[in-house]
Amino acid sequence: MTDEPTIRRVALIRHADYHQQIDTPSALQPFPLTRRGERQAREGAEEVLALCQAHGWQPASTVHASSLLRAWQTAQVMNEVMGDRTRREFSLMAHDALWERSLGSAANLTTAQIAEAVRHDPRVDFLPADWKSNSHFRLPLPGAESLMQAGQRVADFIASLSAFPSAPAPAPTSTSISTLTSSATLTLIVGHGAALRHAAYLLGVLDFDQIAGLSMHHARPVVIEQAPSGSWRHVAGEWKVRQRHEPTQD
Repeated sequence: MTDEPTIRRVALIRHADYHQQIDTPSALQPFPLTRRGERQAREGAEEVLALCQAHGWQPASTVHASSLLRAWQTAQVMNEVMGDRTRREFSLMAHDALWERSLGSAANLTTAQIAEAVRHDPRVDFLPADWKSNSHFRLPLPGAESLMQAGQRVADFIASLSAFPSAPAPAPTSTSISTLTSSATLTLIVGHGAALRHAAYLLGVLDFDQIAGLSMHHARPVVIEQAPSGSWRHVAGEWKVRQRHEPTQD
């Protein structure tokens, strides 16, 4: 009898709604979830459990989240709900590697302030109109990243997931999701929309043109899995289709 091949399966989850400063594109805003965001996180946990029930998956005992407060809080609320529903204990690991794209020394400046700073920088001729959504543009400022660089960070993290321990699931109870084999495990990653989409592109899940056309619903899972061959694919959950002229906020 041969062992069943291991399939890595990951739920990509954008943080829930938070107290975001107006016209401030920095990922490093330190503000907490709104009440709406807390509700979204609870609903997201229910959706994760419903997907697990429908597909025969087991949520991994360790949930990984960006160390930025809005993502960490989203994961914490989801853990509480999943723990209540399954009578299991879920742990939370926070990672700087899951941050959204950093603007470096422009962190928490408004769009107008960033434009003014770059206008005086002789290393760049002009600030492109699409600089916030341009996948390859990097502000000429210390510590700044492009969206693609942030996506690579997150993709590398996903590829390294096998190095992180996950506590074994307990024996099933009458109210819990049944304990399944390791190949049916679903690992939750709570991060940020743009970095997660660019990571999905770098993993081969999305085409490049889809990055700008899609967004992510707050706290709702998009599940991808890696076959034994190494290729990744989208298997469950819905991307959010970005409406025409919808402002970029992730």
